[in-house]
Amino acid sequence: MTLLEARLARQHGEGSVEKQRRSRLSLLDRPVVGMLFPVSILVLWELLVTWGLVGGRLVPPPSRVLRVIYALAASGELLSHISVTLARVLSGFALGAVSGTLFGAATGYSARFARLLDPTLQALRAIPSIAWVPLFILWFGIFEASKVSLIAVGVFFPVYLGVSGALANVDRRIVEVGRIFRLSGFELIRRILLPAVLPDYAMALRAGLGLGWMFVVAAEFMGASEGLGYLLVDGQQLGKPDQIMAAILIFAVIGKATDTLLILLTAPFLRWQDSHGKDRGHA
Repeated sequence: MTLLEARLARQHGEGSVEKQRRSRLSLLDRPVVGMLFPVSILVLWELLVTWGLVGGRLVPPPSRVLRVIYALAASGELLSHISVTLARVLSGFALGAVSGTLFGAATGYSARFARLLDPTLQALRAIPSIAWVPLFILWFGIFEASKVSLIAVGVFFPVYLGVSGALANVDRRIVEVGRIFRLSGFELIRRILLPAVLPDYAMALRAGLGLGWMFVVAAEFMGASEGLGYLLVDGQQLGKPDQIMAAILIFAVIGKATDTLLILLTAPFLRWQDSHGKDRGHA
């Protein structure tokens, strides 16, 4: 065997080993792997209750929680509660994301706007979410306007901070290159600033959506007669821990589904990225 043939054979062998290693690792790259941890927790939870190591009255096993979910779905109540809560979250998210984007763009792009608006907005950000509840009830009553407004407040601040911080931290040298090429203000925003802030903006929207789901619980405590938050209150008042756990589980599933949908919607705008975590995927 010649030296060339030996080298080719060795490269072929190394390639085969690398291919086998990648095929084994690819099993861990599939989105379904993300289900292993929560499913393991549910199985362990069920076993602990079955073996009597944990009391099942206040900590109902997953089998009982799933029976409650099935009963709610069979009666049609589950779809109604999910639809109402989802409508509130999406309405509040749209309002908060748009206003947060506009204010963030203004303070991030203009130092004058930042000096004028940012101190006040940062002070408002420090106000606890529950503190807004009595004020919104006085202003809007206990109807949908107060609930959507509270959710919008929760969404506003992470989006505002994400956009403002991303714009303010754009590399000055990139902006100067655009000015050297005599880009107009609109072209500078479209071709330089917008691509630079899109990754942070997508992350800010995800953070805002997550807070929207948190704030909807507080919003639905304000006299709601429908929604997943209502199921929590009803379960607490009537002493139904299985209904409370069912509502929490549904919140987790729907919240994760909307987060994944947002990732898929923003992914086409971030195809140009060549970052370290790009190939990790999201379950």
